[in-house]
Amino acid sequence: MKRLLLLVLLSSIVLSACSKGGEVDVSSRYGNTMDDFEVVDQNDETFTKADMDGKVYLVDFIFTNCTTVCPPMTHNMTSVVEDLEKDGVENYAILSFSVDPKRDTPEVLREYIDMYHINDLNADWTFVTGYDYEFIRKFSEKNFKTIVAPPPEGSDQITHGTSFYLVDENGKIIKDYSGVDSGDKRFPKEEIVSDIKKLTKNL
Repeated sequence: MKRLLLLVLLSSIVLSACSKGGEVDVSSRYGNTMDDFEVVDQNDETFTKADMDGKVYLVDFIFTNCTTVCPPMTHNMTSVVEDLEKDGVENYAILSFSVDPKRDTPEVLREYIDMYHINDLNADWTFVTGYDYEFIRKFSEKNFKTIVAPPPEGSDQITHGTSFYLVDENGKIIKDYSGVDSGDKRFPKEEIVSDIKKLTKNL
């Protein structure tokens, strides 16, 4: 009996060590798989959920005319990509949904990409549009539990969430992070980079 208890104790220690070293501490809010979708990317080419298969994705919601949260979000996403590329991480990609699809045509998205020198990163970063406002409002709420709302009266600034979302190679949303500094909470770049490395390690 003592020997059995010792074996159980040793096993739990080993499992605990493996968990701390190699698994992502996931958010309990998620665990759902993204719905199928078909949209258009910055090159005016079709992009679907099937195109995400086999890669770990970091997803956000932005729009190019945004004057408040989107510039720091894009800057922070760029800094994540720079670290991942510097460390030679593979099998990951970035997906940015426009919440202002009427204004954000593929041409406008390409201008935004040029403004932030995103092509210089040599990373797989896709910006998408080609749907209507109702699609992105419902899609973001159902899949990512985040808001997309019309601009307040007298403004052209769409209300939307500022989180980054971690999606595994099977399209399952497993975690979210603040995409900007919020109050006394700093943008968790090191945590995001670490989580992506863990998820892509065996792909």
